[in-house]
Amino acid sequence: MQRDAFATDLPRERLAELVDALVEKGWYVGEAFIPADLCVELYQELGAMAEREALDAAGIGRGQEHALRRDIRGDAIRWLDRESQARRRYLEAMGELQQELNQALFLGLFEYEAHFAHYPPGAFYRRHLDSFRGRANRVVSTVGYLNPGWPADAGGEMVIFAADDSEREVARVRPEAGTFACFLSDSVPHEVLPTRLPRASIAGWFRRNASLGGLVDPAR
Repeated sequence: MQRDAFATDLPRERLAELVDALVEKGWYVGEAFIPADLCVELYQELGAMAEREALDAAGIGRGQEHALRRDIRGDAIRWLDRESQARRRYLEAMGELQQELNQALFLGLFEYEAHFAHYPPGAFYRRHLDSFRGRANRVVSTVGYLNPGWPADAGGEMVIFAADDSEREVARVRPEAGTFACFLSDSVPHEVLPTRLPRASIAGWFRRNASLGGLVDPAR
């Protein structure tokens, strides 16, 4: 029987490309990186959550600074758990990627957190960094896209900006199923352009252990 876990058969040459790209420019985008069957299962799960209104409006900031700002961010989220085979497969894949990053780049990553992200028509996310310098518990960000057959005129692209010039666009990522983006959390600005169709993805972060006021900084 064929093993159906993405984490057990990640293409080694693609991982090497990803690591090299992070070192050379701080970001990586790979098409057809996530298996098509896994994308279908995750897309269906997120669609079902959206239909039954089982998603939460996403905010900005953490802890006491957390706030809902629909003028900045318009997606709805559900934190990823291991309650389905598809979610376990995705998390196991990210676990393998975490090991690869630690072995190749000595990053000391100890945890991965992720959530489904559903952008309804008209939603966007303004330009931002995923982590602030000096409080970089989020070290490497990931985005896995789930929408099959994304039309060229549907918007919703993620725009990546240069680490040394936040006004200079270096990549525009169409949210097509199977595409995977990975970038340094505290140095690569990015934004999500307004979408014309419901947009489905999984956003995630590899974290280092960090503390605030002597307490371990929680994942969320």
